[in-house]
Amino acid sequence: MKVVVTGAGGRTGGLIIKQLLEKADNSVVGTVRSKASSSKLQFDAEKASLVELDLAAAAAAAAADNADNPAVKEFAAALQGADALVIATSGVPQIKYSSLFGVIAGRLIGRKAMPGFTWKKGELPEQIDWLGQKLQIDAAKAAGVKQVVLISSMGGTDPNHFLNKMGDNARILDWKRKAEQYLVASGVPYTIIHPGGLIDEAGGAKQLVLGVDDKLLEHNPRNIPRADVAALAIGCIGLKEALNRSFDVVAAPPAAGAALANDPAALLAGLQADCDYLINSQA
Repeated sequence: MKVVVTGAGGRTGGLIIKQLLEKADNSVVGTVRSKASSSKLQFDAEKASLVELDLAAAAAAAAADNADNPAVKEFAAALQGADALVIATSGVPQIKYSSLFGVIAGRLIGRKAMPGFTWKKGELPEQIDWLGQKLQIDAAKAAGVKQVVLISSMGGTDPNHFLNKMGDNARILDWKRKAEQYLVASGVPYTIIHPGGLIDEAGGAKQLVLGVDDKLLEHNPRNIPRADVAALAIGCIGLKEALNRSFDVVAAPPAAGAALANDPAALLAGLQADCDYLINSQA
């Protein structure tokens, strides 16, 4: 397969590329904000083709109808002949370090306080999670990519979810959901994965549990190792049971003595519904 993975410098995107490269018959292209940062990647950068894509700048250029943006052109060229585009980009909030004094003070007097968050200039969720993902979807459609696998997040049915309020009410889940709706309407074959809370643990040790419409937010636990998300995303590429499906996923310790049953085809065959995009959209 030829697979293009955006967000290669992120923890989840990097794991997706690492796992793809472990299979020698895959051709992998990863997007990075700067090739100068390739030494920090989680995979052997010499085994994958790297394309520079400053998503915020590219999205701004696309919004301004600037077709001459070189990063957009290089990304479009990389998508030619691709079997799949895996979108693993996401806005990343930054802690306001000044807010930590209030957190510490609150703990000293027995009061719970949350730190404040902000966003880097030009990297608000509207720019990264909506316009940046729209740009990627449009480019995939123009290049005839066979499938787009979008790594999103649970919580999108709730406009009051705390992630929407993070960083001056930047509404990250609302913008992610708008990009998902755009992908569904695009006509490009898709798979949309909503992981629970991402944790940095080894994959392959827990049972994956699928659901829809944020019902798994009531599940305990409601998190999932990034490595399992990576494996699931890869397993959905070219899988007929995964085409035009949207679902949530968490991971749980298997029952005593039970064997893991994480085959994507079997998991998806047992899921009789998909996420309902008529449920709430605020963006």
